[in-house]
Parts: sequence; structure tokens; C-alpha cells
Amino acid sequence: MRKIIIASMAAAAFSLAACSESAQQEASEAADAVADDAAALGDAAAEGAADAADATADAAKDAGNAVEGAVNAAGDAAAEAGDKIAEETRKAEANDKN
Repeated sequence: MRKIIIASMAAAAFSLAACSESAQQEASEAADAVADDAAALGDAAAEGAADAADATADAAKDAGNAVEGAVNAAGDAAAEAGDKIAEETRKAEANDKN
């Protein structure tokens, strides 16, 4: 009886070993596929981040140009106001002398 049990256990062990090798191969292939997918997603994320960084840099440049334009316009307006004040002051001084 012991020989029958030992033989049955040996047969079961061989069948499990064969299944185990097949399962290991399938698991390895699945892991490779997952790794490839993860790498592709990582590449896509990196590309998206680079595009976003470029867009942010462009927006910052545009904003800087807009601020510079506003500052220049304000400077021009202040200069015109200063000229107008100087002109009115000269007129007032001329009227005081008369």
C-alpha cells in the first residue's frame, strides 16, 4: 500500500512540476507585458510633462511681455502727465508775471 501511495505522490509531483513550469512561463510573459505597458505609460507621461512645461514657459514669456508692455504704457502716460504739468506750470507762471 505504501508503494501505491508513494507512486501516486510521485505522479502528482511530476504533474504539478509540469504545470508549475507552464504557469511560471505564463507568469513571466504576463510580467513582461505589464513592464512594457508601464514603460510605455511612463514615456507618455514624460512626454506630456515636457509638453506642459513648454506650454507653461510660453505662457510665462507671454505674461512677461504683457507686463512689460503695461509698464511701458504706464511710463509713457506718466511722462505725458509730467510734460502737461510742466506746460501748465509755465503758463501759470507767465500769467503771474503779467
